[in-house]
Amino acid sequence: MMYSKIIGTGGYLPEKILTNHDLENMVDTSDSWIRSRTGIEQRHIAADNELASDLALKASHEAMKAADVSTDEINLIIVATTTPDMIFPSTACILQNKLGIKNCPAFDVQAVCSGFIYALATADMFIRAGRCRTALVVGTEIYSRILDWDDRGTCVLFGDGAGAVLITQSNQPGIISSHLHSDGSHANTLALSGNICNGKIQGNPYITMEGNTVFKFAVKVMEEIVHEAVAENNLQISDISWLIPHQANIRIIQSTAKKLGIPMEKVVTTINKHGNTSAASIPLALDIASRDGRIKSGQYVLLEGVGSGFTWGAVLIRW
Repeated sequence: MMYSKIIGTGGYLPEKILTNHDLENMVDTSDSWIRSRTGIEQRHIAADNELASDLALKASHEAMKAADVSTDEINLIIVATTTPDMIFPSTACILQNKLGIKNCPAFDVQAVCSGFIYALATADMFIRAGRCRTALVVGTEIYSRILDWDDRGTCVLFGDGAGAVLITQSNQPGIISSHLHSDGSHANTLALSGNICNGKIQGNPYITMEGNTVFKFAVKVMEEIVHEAVAENNLQISDISWLIPHQANIRIIQSTAKKLGIPMEKVVTTINKHGNTSAASIPLALDIASRDGRIKSGQYVLLEGVGSGFTWGAVLIRW
């Protein structure tokens, strides 16, 4: 039976750092309020001349270096993003061109903060079906450009960045299973409703969010998806060595871990330094935990995310 396995990870964060103290001078908020409500201390902000594909390119190069894979070996590119370079062509095609790769499938996945989970699951299915050998999967976001910097309820939450993984065919299970869900009845709970019509922006071009609703839903489904993943594979929650959740809010992460009985020492968190980087948050956290040696060969690692839509899902990995 054919499986897929992660063979390299990479990440990139823009040079500019925006601290909570910086935000105190921009909007009616405080460092103590942001830390206590979200766990965020700072976030990275893309330069004016940086695009989502530029962030993705740098993260991809790091993943390729870690995996010792050349561009000639990559035959599928999937980019998860909510903030593409342009409406079309896809950011994946733009990234493909910047990498100098020709004649392989390249497309975007839009599932907001669950985007990387959806993209990784899709790439895994391509490999299991024998349709490709080595896939590049990237989550990249520049949320700083879709924030209302006068809205203290949203502008303090998000940051920019990109994370990437390379996966390839394996005879042994690497990616064990994926679990994807959505419920479109919550479409307006967390949204950016603006669009282009006749050359003009129609609707609100900034993120809007019902914070309490998002919080309650996220804690509920992030607990449920872990139970689903371990039950399907005849495991116990105690078998999970590392939980890598979407980095939206430290209170969501802590509440989820408590409900599951997972100590925070087994949860990878980057929210304090990155903020919420949406589709980039999980691969960025995975990259950090794999590079600093926390994740060991043979361990079970569970990635999980929830995002606007609502979408949610998990990928179970044997490292």
